[in-house]
Amino acid sequence: MPPGTVQQGLKRVRAFSLGELVVDSRAPLLVWGRPFVPEYFFPEADLKVELRPAGEGPASKVFGSSELFDVLVGARVVSRAARRHAESGVAALRHAYGLTWSAFDTWMEEDEVVFTHPRSPYVRVDALSSSRHVVVTVAGVVIADSHRPVVLYETGLVPRYYLPQVDVRMDLLVPTATVTHCPYKGTATYWDLAVEGAPIRDGAWSYRTPLPESAKVAGLVAFWPEKSPELHITVDGQEPGA
Repeated sequence: MPPGTVQQGLKRVRAFSLGELVVDSRAPLLVWGRPFVPEYFFPEADLKVELRPAGEGPASKVFGSSELFDVLVGARVVSRAARRHAESGVAALRHAYGLTWSAFDTWMEEDEVVFTHPRSPYVRVDALSSSRHVVVTVAGVVIADSHRPVVLYETGLVPRYYLPQVDVRMDLLVPTATVTHCPYKGTATYWDLAVEGAPIRDGAWSYRTPLPESAKVAGLVAFWPEKSPELHITVDGQEPGA
């Protein structure tokens, strides 16, 4: 959705801080300040905590100036974790409050935990089995060669090719401590690519236990060619997008 879009959400949304309920809303707003990634904003009546003014916040190109609030959760203060665009050109947004996602440890849509940011109703994830020939090289060294990838198509992103580990030189992959979260796919873990003369930090990843909509990529390995000019992926002999 284009930045500046505000829509009425249809899901029940809750957030918690150390087990204490912060918000419980059956009427959240889905707000796009930037493409693809929405935020939730909530009516004041749905907040289960007190807010304390905390000064001027960052201005938004599409929603204008903002004011920040401390969130008082029992005896604890979550500093500057709420904001309001009281002068927004979108009337529905003027009296609603956005909560900083990372400031609260648990978010739920209905009764399911959600990671990283709200799911957009306009993002689709398709994981499709394929017989395309995918080859991955680093500095000319073949580190993966597969005729059985699963191609993951996600709205707004380039396709990613997930390969069975038996088709990957796992001896050249070194596990790292990096972990990322996706609201559509789940939790990813990473490997460095340990090719002599051209090591690449966190150049490959895997979803060991992905969310149901991405279940077909479970345990498969994907590579990140944007990480290094030495990392190349070819599909049926051509680099994607070439």
